[in-house]
Amino acid sequence: MPVITPFRRSPRPSDDAPDDPDTPAAAGPAPLENLRTRLAHWRSWRTRHPRAALVVRRVTTAFSAILVLGSLLLPNTLVALEPNRFARIPGEAVVAAVLLLCLPRVPRLVAAALFGTALGALTVLNLLDMGFTEYLGRSFNLVLDWGLLDDAQSFVADAMGGAAATWAAVGAVVLAVLLLVLMALAAVRLGELLAAHRERAARGALMAATVWMTSAALGVQTFGVPLATTSASKAARAQAHRVVDTLRDEAAFAKEAKADRFGGTPGDQLVPDLRGKDMIFTFIESYGRSAIEDPVMAPGVGRTLDASTASLAKAGFHARSGWLTSATYGGSSWLGHSTFLSGLWVDNQQRYRTVTSGDHLTLTKAFEKTGDWDTVGVMPGVQKAWPEADWYGLDKVYDAFDVGYRGPKFSWSTMPDQYALEAFQRLEHGRKRDRPLMAEVILTSSHQPWAPIPRMVGWDEVGDGSVYDGIEASGVKASDIITDSTRSKEEYGRSIQYSVTSLTQWLERYGTDDTVLVFLGDHQPLARVSGDGASRDVPVSIVAKDPKVLDAIDDWNWTEGLEPAKDAPVWRMSAFRDRFLTAYGSVPHPTKG
Repeated sequence: MPVITPFRRSPRPSDDAPDDPDTPAAAGPAPLENLRTRLAHWRSWRTRHPRAALVVRRVTTAFSAILVLGSLLLPNTLVALEPNRFARIPGEAVVAAVLLLCLPRVPRLVAAALFGTALGALTVLNLLDMGFTEYLGRSFNLVLDWGLLDDAQSFVADAMGGAAATWAAVGAVVLAVLLLVLMALAAVRLGELLAAHRERAARGALMAATVWMTSAALGVQTFGVPLATTSASKAARAQAHRVVDTLRDEAAFAKEAKADRFGGTPGDQLVPDLRGKDMIFTFIESYGRSAIEDPVMAPGVGRTLDASTASLAKAGFHARSGWLTSATYGGSSWLGHSTFLSGLWVDNQQRYRTVTSGDHLTLTKAFEKTGDWDTVGVMPGVQKAWPEADWYGLDKVYDAFDVGYRGPKFSWSTMPDQYALEAFQRLEHGRKRDRPLMAEVILTSSHQPWAPIPRMVGWDEVGDGSVYDGIEASGVKASDIITDSTRSKEEYGRSIQYSVTSLTQWLERYGTDDTVLVFLGDHQPLARVSGDGASRDVPVSIVAKDPKVLDAIDDWNWTEGLEPAKDAPVWRMSAFRDRFLTAYGSVPHPTKG
């Protein structure tokens, strides 16, 4: 049957309709009109649902108050993050309330938004302080430390994977932006609430001010802390003072770096008593005093140091050990390296840039200056250009890509210490040469997060590092220990045992009558492992076969063996260079700043 299509009448166009369908009138209501309609509809929601609107207003107000007061009372360390800290009256809130009550509407909105944004920025800085104190034992420096955030992301990538690092970075940025925006909106919300209830708000502000001043005058406390506080203002002042002090320090340190007790000493008058010796300066990552004294790590590390001392003695080597106070803590190893070798206190990135861009004599460069040593560096942690090699006085540097390693990474560490030392032996120390060798070696297996940790293999089995494939795969995962303080301590202790064993076995196997080894830690591990309030001390040892080498430091009163006694001398790390140069016959020729 034929299909009959129903007749549909087309609508007749209006007489006043435009002929051109592309004209604005044909596109419907203007966008601005649409926006007004939607806003009007949203406002009418409050009229249509008064109870729900009341709940939303009260929740928003309560959230705004909690956000602002919480930020004003937020400490800048995790240790101080306790409930009693939030049971106080912030003086800044009282002052801000009075100020907002006195302002007309537009200035009030501007002032509230600025106050909230500033409070959000201070909250971000307090959170950064928490992280830096937890990991580096110091507060965040607004001038110098932004570059370290890239290092933090790289560390997370090595420990948790690239995806986790990316999400962590995105989350941190989003959190910072949200804090700024939400804090500004919260302050505006509270400011408008004060204005809407001006009389009651004025009475409340007066009462709060009276209670605050009385509590401050009488020292009233609640839950063990002062009821009246200006902690936010103190935190802001501390940040400001830190910025000013940093800028002043830059100029003062530049002048200090130009003065050098041995800066003008001719090469033939530097370390004459070590002529003919192979000098090896070795840093063990994060090897701190806590490894020797903390009850969790000390038993295993102590056994390793005792056993290594005995094994070295059988091979004819003897040691003296003491303590040095590092310029850094928990990280930034290059600050410890440069402090030890330059004799200057290099405790921040600006000082590091200043000293490495100058010509201050380093301990390693002193050997180069004599013309009697070949100078090399073994830096398995370096994975990009490293122009500081010239300042250190190193003729040749082997980085992570120069030693032929074909095995797996061990979290942050690019290769096991045993491999790095075997490569050093193959490439430099074991070669026949016309002159003795001076080497700076950086060992990285004890770098956080201390999982997985390599195991010792036969020195003849090291090869190209492929032997470590199974060891890395079967090791502890970094994600399993990174938030567990006790397990981190245990694994950290094992990593120190591994690094010390690798180094001392290398010396037993390859050391000669003319080998002199100086090794030390660059800094303590992070606070979660070293403990709250831990010192910045690290062990330092000098090991040699020639008794004259150790006789030269008899007046240092260091402990025999690889484990320094608790009461062994403690020097600032910056003092070592001059003491070492003096002990081995160097003649001072000072240069002035």
